[in-house]
Amino acid sequence: MTDTFDFMSAGAQEKIAHLEARLSAALDPQAVHIEDDSAAHAGHAGAASGSHYTVTIVSERFAGKARVARHRLVYDALADEMRRGVHALAIRAFTPQEFAEQFE
Repeated sequence: MTDTFDFMSAGAQEKIAHLEARLSAALDPQAVHIEDDSAAHAGHAGAASGSHYTVTIVSERFAGKARVARHRLVYDALADEMRRGVHALAIRAFTPQEFAEQFE
């Protein structure tokens, strides 16, 4: 899925909203939360503003899938963004049941 969104020129909140929209379209999550961790990586290669993120996502699509397969689904949903400015993702992918058991 390619779009005309200019990721590199967008503001921090626009980038997060864009990433959330891409994940929502691809994985139909019950919840998705993205934090911009770029400031914590200042001086690190690829540490431009809006390049390092932590993604917490809750989706039924993760049911029966190993951690690596879940991460692959997230990376696939954000493939264009990974080529256009996202340098690193920390991914926390849960099924709704797993999320409820761990956090509620």
